[in-house]
Amino acid sequence: MPILDPYFITVAVIAVLIVGLSKAGLLGSLGMVGVPLLTLVMPARDAAGMMLPVLLAMDAIAIYAYRKEVNWKVLRIMLPGAAIGTLIGWVLWAFVSDDAVLLFVGVVTLLFILDALLPLRKKLEGLPPSRPWGVFWGGFAGFTSFISHTGGPPFQIYVLPRRLPPAIYSGTSAFFFAIVNSAKLIPYFFLGQLSVANLTLSAALIPVGMLGVLIGIFLVRRISMALFYRIAYWLVFLLALKLIWDGARGVFWGI
Repeated sequence: MPILDPYFITVAVIAVLIVGLSKAGLLGSLGMVGVPLLTLVMPARDAAGMMLPVLLAMDAIAIYAYRKEVNWKVLRIMLPGAAIGTLIGWVLWAFVSDDAVLLFVGVVTLLFILDALLPLRKKLEGLPPSRPWGVFWGGFAGFTSFISHTGGPPFQIYVLPRRLPPAIYSGTSAFFFAIVNSAKLIPYFFLGQLSVANLTLSAALIPVGMLGVLIGIFLVRRISMALFYRIAYWLVFLLALKLIWDGARGVFWGI
């Protein structure tokens, strides 16, 4: 990885900053674009491995900031499913290629955009917090989080219709992903994702991620993000199409 390349540094810093802002609850699921962005400059698996220690450092700040604002009922429903999803991701990891991971990340990213545009979550508003429904989306979140740290959309599909206060939502999200990310440490170690090269890059980017979280916590109730979301969703949509194209070329045509 050409870590001294200006393009590499720029993309990595932007990706980690976005994830940090998302961890604070500022950008919602937009933080899931961290790994897709990094795949522009490094292999998808390396991007996932490198991001894990950075995510854990950001999780520590987020759970401290929101330590008294958590909906434990939601966590009790979703975390068993997340554990199953994590195990499934570990088992399947050895059977998928880098191109398949790239394609999967692209598809999940595109689904995130469609979820933001379609009224699925609005249709679910007001429904009681079904335990099977929560276990299912918790499992989906655990699986996509293990593969590419893209567990935000499945988590939101279940939690947003609960209409939690913003701070409670942010705290619940922070604790959910802190627990899920911690559970990924052992599998990632045995899969070789916590290599010296990845950890070195993680150490360099952790301060950037922590800065993003602190900025996000400061801005979460002070800034309107309507225009930002409008532009960001279009950029993420284009990024999803590129990832799907690149992954499909490798999976289906061997290019």
